Amino acid sequence: MALIHRITSLDLSELQPYRTLRRPAEHYEQGIFVAEGEKVVRRLLASGLPTISMLLTEEWFATLTQSKITLTAPDIFVAEKSLLEAIVGFRMHQGIMAVVRVPPEPSLDQLVDSSPSPRLFVALDGLVFAENVGVVVRNCAAFGVQGILVGGTSASPYLRRAVRNSMGTVFRMPVLHCPALFETLMRLHTEYGMSILVTDAHTQTSLYHLDCVDNLCIVFGNEDSGVSDEVRGAATHAARIPMAEGVDSLNVASASAVVLAEVARQRLE
Repeated sequence: MALIHRITSLDLSELQPYRTLRRPAEHYEQGIFVAEGEKVVRRLLASGLPTISMLLTEEWFATLTQSKITLTAPDIFVAEKSLLEAIVGFRMHQGIMAVVRVPPEPSLDQLVDSSPSPRLFVALDGLVFAENVGVVVRNCAAFGVQGILVGGTSASPYLRRAVRNSMGTVFRMPVLHCPALFETLMRLHTEYGMSILVTDAHTQTSLYHLDCVDNLCIVFGNEDSGVSDEVRGAATHAARIPMAEGVDSLNVASASAVVLAEVARQRLE
């Protein structure tokens, strides 16, 4: 049963993750992340992920308890909104946060075995902005991706801003961090027969002329330089998104939506 703590300061040791909200990389190293905002926290509570604590206003506490939502965190801290706003240094409209344990990851074998054919995975190679990672995760959830492989040079989907921009869809998306992404992609191809697709503005093959209905892993690369040369070496296919003359690229989050929507379209036909 949750313990309710009404607080007037953030000095308690249990509140340390909230005080260090702007250091999400440290949180991830500790095996935790912070979820913030109404929709994200509601989806968190519905997901069943182990929640360590919650910090919220009296108004939000009343709203959640009156709606009979089960608050699974062992410790719930209730404070004035001004105290929560002091954490981030500006007016915060949401007034609700939670500290969560990063869920255990599946092995590659488990991820493949649990994903029915035709399988669809996404790999992230060198994405450095957590906001982009979060939007890519949200797009993956929208278009039926069964798992996300995160290369060693990419930001984690469990960084605070990534979680926020995913709108909590990361809570139901299997995530596997792969320090050696090239080797992981080669295994997917050689052991499991999956095609590996990279987007490339310089190739002649249009995305719309590529057959994407079989087992497929799509690689999205760095915001500036795209997919690395090493990871590109694991690709079985490369395709470009056709664009108007004078425009050669999209933001990676936008590009992921275009590519995944086309794959979903083909698989629905």
